[in-house]
Amino acid sequence: MMLQTVTFTPRCANLTRTALKPFSAQRFHAQHPPTSNASPHHHNYNLPQSFNSWYSSSQSPPLRSTPIKPVTMNRFQQLRSLSTSHPSLQRPSIPRSSTAPASLPNFAFAFDIDGVLLRSSAPLPRATEALQYLHNNNIPFILLTNGGGKHESARVAELSSKLGVPLSIENFIQSHTPFKQLVESSETKEGLADKTVLVTGGDGDKCRQVAEMYGFKKVVTPGDILMAYPTIWPFNQIFSDYYHNNTRPLPKPVNLDNLPESLKIDAVFVFNDPRDWALDSQIILDLLLSKEGYLGTYSDKNGNSSLPNNGWQQDGQPKLYFSNPDLFWATSHHMPRLGQGGFQASLHGVWNATTNGATLDRTIIGKPHAATYIYAEDVLTKYRNQLSPASGVKAGRLDRVFMVGDNPESDILGANQFKSNRGTDWTSILVKTGVYRDGTEPAHKPVAIVKDVFDAVKWALGEEKWDGRID
Repeated sequence: MMLQTVTFTPRCANLTRTALKPFSAQRFHAQHPPTSNASPHHHNYNLPQSFNSWYSSSQSPPLRSTPIKPVTMNRFQQLRSLSTSHPSLQRPSIPRSSTAPASLPNFAFAFDIDGVLLRSSAPLPRATEALQYLHNNNIPFILLTNGGGKHESARVAELSSKLGVPLSIENFIQSHTPFKQLVESSETKEGLADKTVLVTGGDGDKCRQVAEMYGFKKVVTPGDILMAYPTIWPFNQIFSDYYHNNTRPLPKPVNLDNLPESLKIDAVFVFNDPRDWALDSQIILDLLLSKEGYLGTYSDKNGNSSLPNNGWQQDGQPKLYFSNPDLFWATSHHMPRLGQGGFQASLHGVWNATTNGATLDRTIIGKPHAATYIYAEDVLTKYRNQLSPASGVKAGRLDRVFMVGDNPESDILGANQFKSNRGTDWTSILVKTGVYRDGTEPAHKPVAIVKDVFDAVKWALGEEKWDGRID
């Protein structure tokens, strides 16, 4: 498929595309190196075979300059069943325009947020107009972001206010939303609702609050540990005032003389970009080297060459979960800034140096991983079915989803590689308002490159020969 660089005239009554150029007519230079091929020994989820086949050969975003050891994935058996609703948020009504059809269109949109709709929390030009047009014309869309740090209900209310468009958590997906599936037990896994989990990332203890709203009952933060045991990190004075206002007593003390009564961490979740990389890295490393997750212990299996992975992570250490792999993201700064993927690369480097290159067993979700796109398609399908009776039209078949993003390493790669078990085509559109730098060659080529989200919608509607008008 040829890449199209698209421009539009200021007003386009019939959505006629102009100045379509093949990719060969414009040269770019890669902003980031292409993602290296990974060959992870993933465990299968309870998902369709098509997903398992794709995921076992998927590519991981670059976390370091040398190939990363395989990643083991052994959770999220119920990922496909994800669908959330919140009683405090009602599904928005969809006013129809005079050109709206008698049935929902057979296409829909998925939008990234940062760098597409917002930049540093401020709406980007014409973002509201793009969403409002879709809203008024019964064209379904979802917001699919690798961001997070707040509960879905809070973020949706915030976005609705900023963008001036009614939104619902029923068409909103954050990077850490799937973590709630690990709360309850199933036939194949033990739930973590009553286990003690470490949650890192985000402002203050907001991610702890999100985890508790998901159903985790015993949530500990690195700040809790630091305030209880300041010697765990020698430079504790620098952030002591910050942590003092956001910490709670630990559920158990560190009691190495009586381990059953000592603090034990059963899982580690990186919900959002960590603010204190040093402390978080130290505590996570301590737990990965521990005996069965008891903080302050060191497993005697570490480095044992007679064991798999030379004994590393072979002694009941807590599972490690990351919510997204983005190395960079768009902020108010004129150049992209390091994201959670940067923290992962840093932690992996420390792990590699500590273990002499042992495999780091971890689970990574978020774009571009297929699990996130499977979930997104399920949410979008259910959302279309909900809109159908609300707007008095038929849902019909969903043939195509336009993924609009600013990051070639996540939005574009994920859409390009995802193979829908429903046969839905995912078409990638790259905008110039975020991570991607205009004039460079994206590491993963989209179907089209456009100025902004408004032009992305206009281009997609032109592709679908939509009979409406968008100016």
